[in-house]
Amino acid sequence: MNDRSAMSVLDKPNSYIGRSVPRPNAKRLAQGRATYVDDIVLPRMVHLAFCRSPYAHAEILSIDSTAALALPGVLRVVTMADLQDYCTPWVGVLDHLKGIKSAPQWPLANGKAFFQGEPIVAVAATSRAIAEDAVDLIEVDYKELPPVTDMETALDPDTPVIHPELGDNLCFERSIDSGDVDAAFAEAAVVVEETFHFNRHTGVTLEPRSIICDYNPADETLTLHMSVQCPHMSKNLYAKHLGLDEDKVRVICKDVGGSFGLKIHTYSDEMAAGALTVMLGRPVKFIADRLESFTTDIHARDHRVTAKMAFTQDGEITAVEMDDITGIGPYSVYPRTSGIEMNQVANLTAGPYKHLNYRVRARVVFQNKGVMCQYRGVGHPIAVAVGEALIDKGAAALGMDPAEVRRRSFIPDDAYPYTSPSGAIYERQSHRQSLDKLVAVMDYEALRREQRVLRERGIYRGIGFASLIEVTNPSPAFYGVGGARIASQDGCTIRLDPTGGITCATGVTEQGQGTETIIAQIAASAVGVAPGQVRVITGDTDVVPYGGGTWASRGAGIGGEAALQAGKELRRNILEVAGAILQSAPESLDIRDGEIVDAKSGNERMPLAELGRLVYFRGDTLPEGLQPELVATKHYVSRSYPFAFTNAAHACLLEVDVETGLVKLLKYWVVEDCGTVINPLLVAEQTRGGVVQGIGAALYEECLYSPEGQMINGSMADYLLPMAAEMPEIFVDHVTTPTETSELGAKGVGEAGTAGAPGAVMNAINDALGPLDARLSHMPFTPDKILRALGKT
Repeated sequence: MNDRSAMSVLDKPNSYIGRSVPRPNAKRLAQGRATYVDDIVLPRMVHLAFCRSPYAHAEILSIDSTAALALPGVLRVVTMADLQDYCTPWVGVLDHLKGIKSAPQWPLANGKAFFQGEPIVAVAATSRAIAEDAVDLIEVDYKELPPVTDMETALDPDTPVIHPELGDNLCFERSIDSGDVDAAFAEAAVVVEETFHFNRHTGVTLEPRSIICDYNPADETLTLHMSVQCPHMSKNLYAKHLGLDEDKVRVICKDVGGSFGLKIHTYSDEMAAGALTVMLGRPVKFIADRLESFTTDIHARDHRVTAKMAFTQDGEITAVEMDDITGIGPYSVYPRTSGIEMNQVANLTAGPYKHLNYRVRARVVFQNKGVMCQYRGVGHPIAVAVGEALIDKGAAALGMDPAEVRRRSFIPDDAYPYTSPSGAIYERQSHRQSLDKLVAVMDYEALRREQRVLRERGIYRGIGFASLIEVTNPSPAFYGVGGARIASQDGCTIRLDPTGGITCATGVTEQGQGTETIIAQIAASAVGVAPGQVRVITGDTDVVPYGGGTWASRGAGIGGEAALQAGKELRRNILEVAGAILQSAPESLDIRDGEIVDAKSGNERMPLAELGRLVYFRGDTLPEGLQPELVATKHYVSRSYPFAFTNAAHACLLEVDVETGLVKLLKYWVVEDCGTVINPLLVAEQTRGGVVQGIGAALYEECLYSPEGQMINGSMADYLLPMAAEMPEIFVDHVTTPTETSELGAKGVGEAGTAGAPGAVMNAINDALGPLDARLSHMPFTPDKILRALGKT
């Protein structure tokens, strides 16, 4: 499909692809004129609040809502018994994850509560304050049950089974055994092994989960105003479980204050809002508060990984063996499942390297904690950190430079397309080029010299590397084969307006990452106008083409390609009409800066506004037989590979205060290969933002639970987030290897920063502490853990 002729859209002098075009929505957002769900007020709207379980595991014996119902302003107090006829349960399994299982989940707890914060009773009132006051008046009699909180003992014979009907607490298991692992370890010059613990943490979005459900019983239509990543997926899910005609469900997603994967899942409280609007026949609003967000938003990354790696004397990796266990809470989250994170860890650990011997045992278990599922990076940070930490440990054992060990073990440039021992298929990548550029940009040798000098003075600086691959542009093989109605294709409808401007409707959504900007750049380049002349519409299922939305770094690669092809089609249509009007061959004309010009001389022939005026208002003046078509729709789905794998090389420079255990981040570098770079400024912003989230996982963020399953730091006062003052300067550079599966050549970039940063920071800390024989492998690397590793506590 790739068309890279000298005069392709990407290469034309008036192309905006590759330019740092400012965001068209920046002014509106900066002035506080965005429209978030909580800004929307509908007539007769009621507000929801929930009585939630204070226990991690309990039987619900009785519920008394008499006092709550008597409170003025309360319209309805409902339990699951009241919603049985309005909503069906859901089960978070997919067919292609063989053997995965989960229990049915309901909008409200159905007889038992399985995690702290699970909604038990819903209160609908004329204000949120009244609804919350009513919640305080509800009396629930619980019988507390033994909680299962330790994922490492969840499968022990004497551990209670959370859902007896499932037989045990195992949700999903996967094994890989490729090559001859035992022989490779037996023959290895060096074998290193380590046990890693990764911290359960969550995304903290500026806008919490938010929804307004508005059911009109007169025409049986449901309109959902949502802060969501995948409007069409949500349209299907609400129709399916509320028993509605999907064609009568509309999802409107306006401005979104961040997502990071949190907003692609089905949440009980949001589904309860849908059931209640059908029950009441009036709009229902639910906005999660911060406490609700911390306890009920999906968490991620709670893994214990034991792994080992074999090396030749020359520093080449020959084998990897790994055991991974992760606890996901009491349910596999619907519809994408909580098995995907572990699956990605199994697929991608040591992914950039050419070893052929690979053995994995990975298990996903149920527990009585908040649910875990897909958060920015989905398994990549774990896979990268494990593989990259073992490489550094192996390099130290071999007495070799860690960058050189990576170079010797990378998949050779001439080996692509390459099938990894996990079965992943890679298109051409640039690991060696990216690392070489990184080493040059950071002046690696000078940093090592400075490190040696500072160590003599008792100052401990460390340099950590991480090379990675990232899953982007998923094909239909990712979800379609599993049975969930999650689209891997996306579409774009583009039209010429009478003013000469362009309106572009796309199925990918704006979540703050710049979708509107890149779609405008691509459409402008394809048609031949300035980006300022392009208006982009996203997030309304009644307006935009059916598509998958925003996830897996697919916006530019999938949605962008659809926009490119739609723009080219519109351009052809415009030139055909212009040729007839101007009595010129269409191929002799071009569109530049909103003007139809002579292709050779560049002389202006007609503004697009004039063509629009003639077509829309003076059809009587057009040549006989000409039927103008100034609207084009195109769809795109990637089929050549299951994914477009992008790659990157990261490096971190930091300093550890060995007296306090504090880590000071000094500098961070990323060399990213995301294919064609559409907007360098946006790519750098996305990369830096991802790096900061990855640093948060490495140094600060952790959802802490008591042995009883109580989250004990569910507030902004207790849950530590990376702040601007702590962050280093982050340098971003590129190697460019366009994907050959599309004309645009764009891969994804949204998650690569998050994927690489935890491993790079871990390696830098261990490099800093190497002379002191201290090593850490339990994230986050807080001062107390560092001091313990140093033997000072």
